[in-house]
Amino acid sequence: MQKIIGAMRRAIKDFGLIQDGDKVAVGVSGGKDSLALLTALSLYKRFAPEKFDLVGISIDVGFPEGEEGLKKVKEYSESLGTPFYIEKTDIAQIVFEERRESNPCSLCSKMRRGALNTVAVKLGCNKVALGHHVDDVLDTFLLSMIYEGRLSTFKPKTYLDKTDVTVIRPFVYVNEGDIKGAERRLSFPTYKNPCPADHNTEREYMKTLVKEITDKIPIARDRMTSAITHPERYNLFPPKENGEE
Repeated sequence: MQKIIGAMRRAIKDFGLIQDGDKVAVGVSGGKDSLALLTALSLYKRFAPEKFDLVGISIDVGFPEGEEGLKKVKEYSESLGTPFYIEKTDIAQIVFEERRESNPCSLCSKMRRGALNTVAVKLGCNKVALGHHVDDVLDTFLLSMIYEGRLSTFKPKTYLDKTDVTVIRPFVYVNEGDIKGAERRLSFPTYKNPCPADHNTEREYMKTLVKEITDKIPIARDRMTSAITHPERYNLFPPKENGEE
């Protein structure tokens, strides 16, 4: 975890992600990324220059198959000395039975984020940490460019005025490959997402596309990520002088 914590610490410093007195909620899905973040922040908290509190939160969307996995994640978090909370919801029923969404991921994601932020506020947290890593930064950029016609990706820190919560992403400098290595060495209690739409998304296609590109051009991932994370290198068209779209 040393390499991961080092990259995380650099992001915390560069973007001011954590300050003294913060209470940070880690959103834990049960996947490797969020469990790595929970582990890294739990370890970092022991020696961090910032004095902050930490809790873990999982949103139970309502699939019975996920209950045992959530229980193991809770036990793991508490073994790290981090309190853990599971919020039961009926999100799965709403998305798949009541709404019968043909593209369920967008609605499910919005509802899970809303539930996570609500629980975080109830617990007195002013920040919510998510496990998005540098590969996610690139995938999101390509999704936005190809499907929406925008040059955009998520930021390391975003303030949500409706809930008075700041979303932070301490892993924006962390490579997914390092997380996979940590998962193998530390045996995170990951569990398979019981959602029927899992791994059948446009984002998964972006991951496949990036892999195909980097298989042919090994430096492509680093170069694309560097272009995104260094705004001084941007060289795009200026607005049209006549103001037309």
